[in-house]
Amino acid sequence: MTKASKWYKWEVLALLWVAYLLNQGDRQVFNSVLPLIRDSLSLTDTSVSLIAVFFNLFYAAMVPIGGWMGDRFSRKWVTTLSILFWSVATMFTGLANGVFLLILTRSIATGGGEAFFGPANYSLLGQYHTYTRARAMSIHQTSYYVGVILAGWLAGYIGDHLGWQYAFYIFGGAGVVWAIVMALRLKDLPRNETPGQAGSDVKVSILDGFRTVFTTPTALMVTIGFCGFIFVITGYMTWVPTFLQENFGQTGAQAGLHSMLWTYVAAFVGVLLAGTLSDKWATKDPRKRMVIQGAGLILGAAFLPFMGTAKTIWLLYLCFAGWGFFRAFFDANIYAALYDVTPEHLHASCSSAMIMTGFAVGATAPYILALIKEATGSLNATFPILGVIWFICGLACLWVSYKYYNKDHNKLYER
Repeated sequence: MTKASKWYKWEVLALLWVAYLLNQGDRQVFNSVLPLIRDSLSLTDTSVSLIAVFFNLFYAAMVPIGGWMGDRFSRKWVTTLSILFWSVATMFTGLANGVFLLILTRSIATGGGEAFFGPANYSLLGQYHTYTRARAMSIHQTSYYVGVILAGWLAGYIGDHLGWQYAFYIFGGAGVVWAIVMALRLKDLPRNETPGQAGSDVKVSILDGFRTVFTTPTALMVTIGFCGFIFVITGYMTWVPTFLQENFGQTGAQAGLHSMLWTYVAAFVGVLLAGTLSDKWATKDPRKRMVIQGAGLILGAAFLPFMGTAKTIWLLYLCFAGWGFFRAFFDANIYAALYDVTPEHLHASCSSAMIMTGFAVGATAPYILALIKEATGSLNATFPILGVIWFICGLACLWVSYKYYNKDHNKLYER
């Protein structure tokens, strides 16, 4: 690899970092202005929660196609065109005047567009970064945290001062601009540098990723952990801004900022630490990646029950920060662990299998939490439930890491 190409892999990281920031920012826009949408269109909590449910379900349904395309075609163009598609759909969300159009623009358009981004995005990054994989993906993951913090505050501020529609116009427009930058600067790896990469002669079936994930114990455990991870995060991100507005009297901008700021500043630190430790420890013992994941879920789970009982806002922020710091331990190793035990030419397909399963399960969280909220009058009772889910997933990760991880890793490299 030439000196220029060594530097270019970090430019690829930078390009995908901004793209992922816009991806996650786009999702958080809806959560930040959800109370404004609900009130202006005279909707109920359960009806607006269905918008998030359909978004995640449609996203999950489309991800396998996105993964297949990421393994068969140019990952550059799959990634770039998906950004353009979802960004245009986000702009049209601002024109919606009811539940049907919100479901149409958020679920079918935006969710469908984003489904093609994830598998190609991670597999392209994984191609450029081998020995620096967990570190690169940890840095990449920080864009998620910056994106939700920025979108949480900015979308709430725009919604309070200009109207919720303009939050979608502005974030969608930014995505269109970045899609143009990606088209000009992003490159696929030459076909002869990575066997089986997108565009090669290797034939990939849409079911290959599912077959690999569900017959490899470690990959299956990463997927199960991802299901619990996404369920808790989806419920949290959908309803915590509303929780702060209703329980602590914050404005849309304040709730959008504080629901994400403390969590993701702490996660920013945690993910960089976890990624560095993962690459260092995995050279001697690959299973340490999943050990870090399991520990992160267990320690993060300890903070969730206290969120519903916190009487002061600063205690609540401390819980947000503790939860965010340890959730990053799982975040940093999701794709690094998955790619450790799956063939390189199926990375996008395996990613899509994991993502589809995780989001199909996680899609139910907003609605389930809304039902609990309407039954009890508040969201307080939901936090201990979320904590139990993470605790169980964390224990399962630790068990699988010791029983199967190194076997699956060694079996892959012995082929």
